[in-house]
Amino acid sequence: MAHEGLGRRDGVQLIAYADRFGGTLPELRGVLDGPLAGVFAGVHVLPFFTPFDGADAGFDPVDHTAVDSRLGTWDDLRALGADYTLMVDLIVNHVSADSTEFRDVLARGDESPHAAMFLTMSDVYPDGADEAELVGIYRPRPGLPFTVLTLGGRRRLVWTTFTSQQIDLNLGSPAGRAYLDRVLATLAAGGVSMVRLDAVGYAIKTAGTSSFMTPETFAFIDELTTRARALGVEVLVEIHAHFERQIAIGSVVDRVYDFALPPLLLHSLYTGDAAPLRRWLGVRPANAVTVLDTHDGIGVIDVGPDQMAEGRPGLLTPEQVHDLVEGIHEHSGGQSRQATGWAASNLDVYQVNCTYYDALGRDDAAYLLARAIQLFVPGIPQVYYVGLLAGANDMELLARTGVGRDINRHRYTVAEIEAELERPVVAALVGLIRFRNSHPAFGGEPSVGGDGSRLVLTWTSGAQTASLTADLGSHRATVTWTGPDGTTHAHADLLAFATTP
Repeated sequence: MAHEGLGRRDGVQLIAYADRFGGTLPELRGVLDGPLAGVFAGVHVLPFFTPFDGADAGFDPVDHTAVDSRLGTWDDLRALGADYTLMVDLIVNHVSADSTEFRDVLARGDESPHAAMFLTMSDVYPDGADEAELVGIYRPRPGLPFTVLTLGGRRRLVWTTFTSQQIDLNLGSPAGRAYLDRVLATLAAGGVSMVRLDAVGYAIKTAGTSSFMTPETFAFIDELTTRARALGVEVLVEIHAHFERQIAIGSVVDRVYDFALPPLLLHSLYTGDAAPLRRWLGVRPANAVTVLDTHDGIGVIDVGPDQMAEGRPGLLTPEQVHDLVEGIHEHSGGQSRQATGWAASNLDVYQVNCTYYDALGRDDAAYLLARAIQLFVPGIPQVYYVGLLAGANDMELLARTGVGRDINRHRYTVAEIEAELERPVVAALVGLIRFRNSHPAFGGEPSVGGDGSRLVLTWTSGAQTASLTADLGSHRATVTWTGPDGTTHAHADLLAFATTP
């Protein structure tokens, strides 16, 4: 069951695929209630829709309203949502090319009642587009965002932002909006209390713009958030962008990912330079969801110069970003290089594919320090299932699938999970998570301090305090906190944190 400390929506959440963390939805629930009892307040269940194992690991649903029967049922999700904050993905931008609706459009073209649900180039550029307009479209991969397909006997340029198997929705049409409303209502009825808007930055296409995070996109997010709130559902926006854009987004949404934290932490731990990290912690949105790793790679675009407006520096210089990427490759023994960029069929070349544990050279002290900082940074901490178990790069799975992101998507059986939880580094991380969930100071006010390689994160609620003093150069850290009777306690060895009450 969920913990008794902070409110469910404020406590630490797990990110996991049901099929890769247990095997099914009931088995995932069994792990949360069994060996992980009391550890997590919520869970982000990655795509379980039909099919969960499509061309993009479930992010290309044929039916976004159906639970894949191989994983479980909506009753399993509702039961999970009754005891945990349940987050799922609302895949906003596209559906599978194998969906019933699009297959009908392929067969009948404009005669299909679903024709208006999908986006073609002429929907955005009815009078055509010149070279400057087309190269100005912001892309997650090289090339233009179109696929030539024959719809009802007529050759068309269909908008496909990610792959030719993922057909973009026409969200400017009543049919596109009705589809999204139907999915949102299904999720709300299925016990979901938070939705992650997948790829929402690309969802609205507007002629004469980059079609990425434009004013029209913000208006759409605001409209969709209003509809979600009316159903009792909170919205998390997923955007990889320049840090100033993240700050702007955070001011107008329920929750936004802090994607700058993971690369900044790696930079600090590699170099001992904590200044960029402290700078970010001083300006970042307070309503963030903090992550170090997710089902995708480690983003670097979030800390670099603006890709859309030249002259806007990032949190790191281009040279520092280059050194950061090379540092990940070096610490992982070159494994991340095999899984990143065009080496492994990646869509997002601005992300490095590697487990966070391997990105830190499997150094337990550095890894626990990074996790402690994540847990002390304001926001809702989410811990990815591979990261929870301090997982190593799955080179066997990468070799088998050729998909770069699979390096960080190991398939754990229940027996494996139970065995991994016995490792000292994992037990210590679980202890830190329990501490974050239960100490009353985390319900109060945070502060950031430090100088040079030092970072000090402190939470205060009345007479209760909890503080992390970290040296990013030596990878040493001390956690101090007040007990119920007001006495001060301290731990200078994070590996011993599993023994902390």
